[in-house]
Amino acid sequence: MSYADVRGLRIWYEVHGTGKPLVLLHGSYGSTETFAPIRPALAARRRLVAVDLRGHGRTAGADRPLRYESMADDVAALLRHLDLPEVDLLGYSLGGGVALRTAIQHPALVRRLVLVSTPFRRRGWYPEALAAMSAHDERAAERMRGTPSHERYARVAPRPQDWPALWARSGDLLRRDYDWSAEVAALPMPVLLVFADADAIPMGHVAEFFGLLGGGHRDAGGDGPDRPASRLAVLPGLTHDEVVASPALPAAVLPFLTHVARAPG
Repeated sequence: MSYADVRGLRIWYEVHGTGKPLVLLHGSYGSTETFAPIRPALAARRRLVAVDLRGHGRTAGADRPLRYESMADDVAALLRHLDLPEVDLLGYSLGGGVALRTAIQHPALVRRLVLVSTPFRRRGWYPEALAAMSAHDERAAERMRGTPSHERYARVAPRPQDWPALWARSGDLLRRDYDWSAEVAALPMPVLLVFADADAIPMGHVAEFFGLLGGGHRDAGGDGPDRPASRLAVLPGLTHDEVVASPALPAAVLPFLTHVARAPG
């Protein structure tokens, strides 16, 4: 557990387990602790590098704009600092957007990509989820004081007084439009998409996302000769908030990281 000085930030990261590296990126207002429920299962097979993103957890930076693209550059700089030339990368929600941009902007660094509850365009969220995210600001931060996410932030953040600023910066990010469909279709590495069956992202968007990765276009054949390199998992009985702590998540992720896949095409 340590800090790395990269891109003018002191980025907090933790290492657990042994084996090939699997980098974990948490969701909004989260931290490395987000993955605590599933960390033992993942660390039994992988060397985990869990990261606190800019402005979150033990990493300062709530005074800087939050952008998926710049946070992806933060992650890439951290990987180079740690001398990790190729990793498997898992991101959840906000961290999924950062992981996706890391794979788009720095594809040579990412061997396999796992995106948990992550859309490829802003309008991939349900309208009510978009409305809630659009309301993130300093007033919302005040209403969230005393919640588990605030208590965790207050306990570990280098500047606990930045809680309102984090919400303001996050709201600015979440209100910005984006559509990465063309870049998703060009990804060179296998991708695993994981969603809850009661997620904040509709199944139509899930199917479109998988389609961009080559999935869902044809019968793969009896022994799968036309199987796409990428995979899709929809985990039953879970919501957007629950999926990242479910034992079903490592059960879906670990086989994907080890199966033999043909190149996307």
